[in-house]
Amino acid sequence: MTAEVREPRDNRSAPRPIPTLRRDDRGLPFVGQLLEYAKDPVGLYRHHWERYGPVAPFRTVGRDAAMLLGPDACGEALQNKDKAFANGPAWSQLVGPFFNRGLMLIDFDEHHGHRRIMQEAFVRPRLEAYTRRLHPAIEQGMATWTADEEFPAHWRLKQLTLDIAADLFMGGARDTSQAEMDRVNRSFIACVQAAAGIIRANVPFTRWGRAYRGRGVLESFLRHYLPAKRATQTDDIFSVLCHIETDDGDRFGDDDVINHMVFLMMAAHDTSTITTSTMLQYLGQHPVWQERCRTEALALGPAPSVAELEGLVSLDLVMREALRLRAPVPVVVRHTVKETVVQGVRIPEDTGVALGIQFTHLMEDYWTNPTAFDPERFSPERREDRSHRFAWEPFGGGVHKCIGMYFAGLEVKAIMHRLLREYHWSVDPGYVPPMDNHSLPFPKDGLPITLTRN
Repeated sequence: MTAEVREPRDNRSAPRPIPTLRRDDRGLPFVGQLLEYAKDPVGLYRHHWERYGPVAPFRTVGRDAAMLLGPDACGEALQNKDKAFANGPAWSQLVGPFFNRGLMLIDFDEHHGHRRIMQEAFVRPRLEAYTRRLHPAIEQGMATWTADEEFPAHWRLKQLTLDIAADLFMGGARDTSQAEMDRVNRSFIACVQAAAGIIRANVPFTRWGRAYRGRGVLESFLRHYLPAKRATQTDDIFSVLCHIETDDGDRFGDDDVINHMVFLMMAAHDTSTITTSTMLQYLGQHPVWQERCRTEALALGPAPSVAELEGLVSLDLVMREALRLRAPVPVVVRHTVKETVVQGVRIPEDTGVALGIQFTHLMEDYWTNPTAFDPERFSPERREDRSHRFAWEPFGGGVHKCIGMYFAGLEVKAIMHRLLREYHWSVDPGYVPPMDNHSLPFPKDGLPITLTRN
């Protein structure tokens, strides 16, 4: 596999309509293909790629939509050169009431303004301060972990990343009980799970009903602390969002801070959990790589700096491969605010669009033996991720590329660094986690591993 960069093709002449969805692909009434997606997303992507091409018809929850497949099509939407694709209307249909006004759900000039302010929260000096807070939070969060032949890695990591978020984002929330933090965690889960809701209204005992209640819990939790965060400037992210401003004096109002905190805390602890648990699985199934990463971790002290975390070369390769094999956000959505053309196919105004990021990560045109765990594919000698500009996009792309992706990498590496120093673990080589794909993917069995202390 050569690392020749292939730019997206400009194929806009003589546009043709989106193919008609064939009868045997329509799925169930109203629900459409949602159940097929939940059962096997990559299988659905592959079927549509082979039958319809890079711009495929898709139907879900009573709406006709388009599915973009492959790096050329996804790349055009991510670059969004003609500003035809918007985030807000698309994500609002899935989780809008619960992550309302988060950075991912605003567009164009307003998004640019908010991103300019928020970027100040992720400059390198602040990342270094956050990293110094990471290590004691991780140590405390792992203090109760014990050796276990069926250690539920995913659920323990999810609790750990929430504990980290409580310290890093909230400054510890020291007057908050563990029961309250558990309630906050359940509220985040409810809001994320709303994406798979069929009844999209505040109806009791439905996904959206639980998410509405969850959003209320999160707002009350954060507003309780807001006055203190406004009054005193510290190095936690909540306080930073309350005080940062651009050179022009632009800063966030109270509602902006709350909305961005809800979204950032969700994004930080959910996606980091998925990535870290994926790394645990594959390192447990590939002990040679686990020892290679452990050797690097043991060469550092217990609280490595940003520069030292950046120098964990093997761990970085494993993290990139985990992000490829199981993208934390396997599909991103957009909505057309005007007619546009992608790969020679005309997409009308007011059309929902799903970008199959995970499918691109597994295409044989761009990756050698794409379903195999092979971190060396990201090594300087191979760099298969450069086979196409958009071959590897676990953080999205364009102006909406994840603003916290660098911090997320530091958090994951810091967690793995301590795990490698303190534990060994193993996973049956034949184990395939039963995935729940209704929203962000997670192993339904909690990803059991055999965990032993070093």
